[in-house]
Amino acid sequence: MITHLSGIIFEISPSSVVIDCNGVGYFATISLQTYTDIQNEKKALIYIQEIIREDSHSLYGFSTKTERSLFNLLNSVNGVGPASSIMMLSSMSVSEITSAIFSSNNLALQKIKGIGAKTAQRIILDLRDKISTFEKTETLDHNLGNKNKSEALSALEVLGISKKITEKIIDKILKNNPDIEVEELIKDTLKKL
Repeated sequence: MITHLSGIIFEISPSSVVIDCNGVGYFATISLQTYTDIQNEKKALIYIQEIIREDSHSLYGFSTKTERSLFNLLNSVNGVGPASSIMMLSSMSVSEITSAIFSSNNLALQKIKGIGAKTAQRIILDLRDKISTFEKTETLDHNLGNKNKSEALSALEVLGISKKITEKIIDKILKNNPDIEVEELIKDTLKKL
């Protein structure tokens, strides 16, 4: 099973990307959020959800593990398929979707193309308990990234490099590789200055 792809962005559109990994191009359907995150990059790391059916073998790509996790949760709801899940992630941010589910905001979900009243209710009923667990897990992952970010920023400031200059670079690196060690984060940031 493919879990992620790292390589050169060969082609990109608001709904798909082709990642060249050592001469092999992989086509993945992406959300508008992922497109926004990687559109100006030459190389990218995208997290993959592979869906194999009798008549198709599809890859769905995401710029963050959080987005992929929410895609899988949405996709687990009866009546919500991969296309609807991608549409939801293109229409609303991860936090907006989780907030709408947690607060039982049917109307917010119904504004998404293809999501009717019954489907919105089913999403809320099926995922409300799972979303609270999901948010706790994602907060822990996010806090680890913040700790690495703050340590890297401090180290670079000691070297005399302005926080304003390095913060955007570090954010981009963490977006593409959230599990990166502090030392690697500092080295990668220095390379991009």
